[in-house]
Amino acid sequence: MARSSHSIRVGSAAIGCLLSSTLYAQTPAVNAGDTAWLLTATTLVLFMTLPGLAAFYAGLVRTKNVLSVLMQCFAITCVASVLWLVGGYGLAFGDGGAMQPLIGAFNKVWYTGITRDSVSGAVPEPVFVMFQLTFAIITPALVIGGFAERMRFSAVLWFSAAWLLLVYIPVCHWVWGGGWLAKLGVLDFAGGIVVHVNAGVAALVAALVLGQRRGFPHVAMPPHNMPLTVIGAGMLWVGWFGFNAGSALAANGSAGMAMLVTHLGAATGALAWMFLEWKRYGKPSVLGIVTGMVAGLGTITPASGFVGVTGAVCIGALAGIVCFFATQFLKRKLHIDDSLDVSPVHGVGGIVGSILTGVFVSAGLGGIGYAEGMTMAKQVGVQALGVLATAAWCGVATYLILKILDVTLGLRVTEEHESEGLDLAQHGERGYIE
Repeated sequence: MARSSHSIRVGSAAIGCLLSSTLYAQTPAVNAGDTAWLLTATTLVLFMTLPGLAAFYAGLVRTKNVLSVLMQCFAITCVASVLWLVGGYGLAFGDGGAMQPLIGAFNKVWYTGITRDSVSGAVPEPVFVMFQLTFAIITPALVIGGFAERMRFSAVLWFSAAWLLLVYIPVCHWVWGGGWLAKLGVLDFAGGIVVHVNAGVAALVAALVLGQRRGFPHVAMPPHNMPLTVIGAGMLWVGWFGFNAGSALAANGSAGMAMLVTHLGAATGALAWMFLEWKRYGKPSVLGIVTGMVAGLGTITPASGFVGVTGAVCIGALAGIVCFFATQFLKRKLHIDDSLDVSPVHGVGGIVGSILTGVFVSAGLGGIGYAEGMTMAKQVGVQALGVLATAAWCGVATYLILKILDVTLGLRVTEEHESEGLDLAQHGERGYIE
């Protein structure tokens, strides 16, 4: 009896091993190192929004509006997460069939078919879903800077939801989901077009539609808490490694180089802005150096997986210079009240970085080289087309969304509430007890 029982156990074990090996052979291999890195990168990118961007923006506004910005960042994180679940992910990365050049499909509604065992590339699909979700969160959160201190909270929620579905998701599909720009060969490693051009154009349109804050540009509206802004900026810098190096979707040399050039882009952007401001105004400001850092990060983003250190230094330095003058021009010359400089920093930076990617991807300049049949002129042309198409789509769609919401819901708080501050008027709370 004992021998019989032993034989059964051995036989069962053998059958189990055979079945598991068969199933393993049929299941795409998951790379544990790549998975661990992407889990880490996902955490870093979410960290960029909460608390990084939230703290960065909160320090830049006036005392009476600090909680409103924090609330908007938190709420957008929640709204985007639910929309990604109910169809956003499939529309961005699904197979749209005949509509594939323009949009994905609803085949992933409620994450249908996404299980512990489903795989995307060499990582579990749930990890890929979550990583891409963090980009869908931070992009509309960036737009907050264009309408800070004057938009109703209900309008912020409706705008962010509509903008994510009608602007971010289509552009994301065009570039990263196998859409028409991807087919043309556009290069956007981590979001120069998808994130920064998109957010910058949207913020500019929002600033124009809502109009200036009461008193702008004659009343000084300095940041109320620069230490908080600097802390937020530091969090953004660290989190950006997940943003760019994580976009390699693997723990490999591409991720390592992306991390290195990201750091160099941030450093040179910060220094270029600082020295330019120092020469122009006689003193280097803390606000200037952290803004230059963000400009450098946003500008190196599309190129981060394609260029070498020479490209990174050139792109970062140009970012600090070009974005500095763009900020001066929009605010001082045109008097456009893009409250937290989203359009001149992220928008202009995204445009500059996307175009320069077509230059510095050249193997002769330290990049990975052009795809077969592609030249510098052709690549720059494709990059420019991607920027123009995104800016046009985003600009028109953002304008229509805002106008419809203004008619149906009302975008702007009353003058009384704006003077009182959005913290009390919209949320019934104060950021500081006086």
